[in-house]
Amino acid sequence: MRYIGAHVSALGGVGQSVIRASNIKANAFSFFTKNQRRWKSLSMKVDEINNFKNLCKEHNFSYDYILPHASYLINLGHPNKDLLKKSRESFIDEIKRCQLLNLRFINFHPGNHLYRISEDLCLQNVSDSINIAIQSTEKIILVIENTAGQGSSIGYRFEHLAKIIDKVEDKSRIGVCLDTCHLFASGYELRIKESFDSTFKKFEKIIGFQFLFAMHLNDSKKELNSRVDRHENLGKGKIGYECFSWIIKDYRFCSIPLILETPNHDHWEKEIFWLRSKNNFYT
Repeated sequence: MRYIGAHVSALGGVGQSVIRASNIKANAFSFFTKNQRRWKSLSMKVDEINNFKNLCKEHNFSYDYILPHASYLINLGHPNKDLLKKSRESFIDEIKRCQLLNLRFINFHPGNHLYRISEDLCLQNVSDSINIAIQSTEKIILVIENTAGQGSSIGYRFEHLAKIIDKVEDKSRIGVCLDTCHLFASGYELRIKESFDSTFKKFEKIIGFQFLFAMHLNDSKKELNSRVDRHENLGKGKIGYECFSWIIKDYRFCSIPLILETPNHDHWEKEIFWLRSKNNFYT
């Protein structure tokens, strides 16, 4: 079994994300629990929460394969103390929204140093932010996403993620989501089988598969090591099809949500069908 879906819209209420995921024949999905362009949003009403839970049950979605995404406004490594505090408060609010929905995870980008502090200090800020969030919330696993390394973003090397995780006090509440476009754009070769295998051997050595809780399956508009984050539909970009076939066939990725964030939403159902057609273990 593979758990494949896409990042769907929650416009009209979080329950609509369940319906949209079902409509594309997904058995996993991602969504924003609030307007990701605003710091604050209205609290979810009891009816909205119950509707989400009922729709998940009706459409056979397990909470194990739903990966809500935190707002892009949040910067847990921010060099400014006031804005760092604001990011931490917003992050905690989003985690609590996930708790209300009975979800297991929240996916987030680590942050940016904005060229005002060192990468190491930014990474420390992220670890501190995660520890504060864990102390203020319950159960939800915080799933940190690798980045393409665009601008001043951190998290574009496995070593960055390992440093963050190393300083998290409760490691039962931390995990990783690997985005294939971001991997490729940050310099990890995925198009050649030997290099694909080498990339994940590095991941196992530096971080460990016990921390891998999800993947984003995206092709890349830009070249290897471009450090530019531009997603493309599967097989239409610089990565090509084979990488995604290898992922689907690999037992190490069989029990985590595999989420499309490809730009042409009209292709999602076809992409999910194509990925499922490759579901034959080779390792």
